[in-house]
Amino acid sequence: MDQELEQDQEWDQEQEQERINHDEAFKKLLHTFSKEFIELFFPRLAKELDLGEVIFLSEEQLHDIVGGQSRRLDVLFRARLRGQEVHILVHLEPQSWHEADFHERMYIYFGRLYEKYRKQYKLIIPIAVFSGPRKKKERNGIDMRIAGYKILQFRFLKVQLKRSHWRQFIDSDNPVAAALLAKRDYNEEERRELRKAYLRMLLRLRQKLDDARLALVMSVADLYYKSTVEEDQSIAEELNEQDSKEGHELMKLMPEWSKQAYMEGKEEGREEGKELIIRNLLRKDFSLEQIADMVDEPIEKIRRLAK
Repeated sequence: MDQELEQDQEWDQEQEQERINHDEAFKKLLHTFSKEFIELFFPRLAKELDLGEVIFLSEEQLHDIVGGQSRRLDVLFRARLRGQEVHILVHLEPQSWHEADFHERMYIYFGRLYEKYRKQYKLIIPIAVFSGPRKKKERNGIDMRIAGYKILQFRFLKVQLKRSHWRQFIDSDNPVAAALLAKRDYNEEERRELRKAYLRMLLRLRQKLDDARLALVMSVADLYYKSTVEEDQSIAEELNEQDSKEGHELMKLMPEWSKQAYMEGKEEGREEGKELIIRNLLRKDFSLEQIADMVDEPIEKIRRLAK
């Protein structure tokens, strides 16, 4: 019984660590592509905002607002409203598990933001991102009424990734759309088509993103879609038959360890490629836990390469 309990605790810890890794990767995506995030999910809002100079608040400022409930997946930044010298404080929370009282917590966050910044910022925009498997419509506000009187009406903007189909986004050149494509709604029969669409999106993004930002998109996407060497090889071969130029360009974008295996078929090549990827991710300030999850290697190996 004790052994079973210990195994359950270890599994819970692994699940918690995986959740943290995913949320931290999502947070890094938002930091890098905040403008593209707003443009993708809230195009009307994007037209009203000046997102040319986004300023992120520090972890200390965030903790001061949300107190002991602060978590690393909270992101807080400010932008400007077009044509006005008015700051806008935007609170985004990537939410990857279901909480029945989440709408109440968003209201509490909003209230604390308003209390602290109401004299400085005329507009506060709370946004919640639901990235879990749940498709049921999430509640996004609080209403209080009595005897026909409206006491309170609070709403926050929301994104539920699983409530939209992946095919709606395959023609987009938005890097956030590519990174989160596998978080959209799809079934196992569509898995291969989704992967091909994602790889084609990468080919287009390669023309507009530098290597570091493209690597970030690929790293986040790989957290949500666990491809195999064989799967990517097969897709590359198929695309190469359809369009040799496209297939050739795709090979340049394949994860380095997959490309080595594809070209050489050697375990040594895969290991060298993995170590190269690990060193690149370390230079981009990913945590040891995140990298271990991305490349499916023990954290001890990541720690050794980090020295």
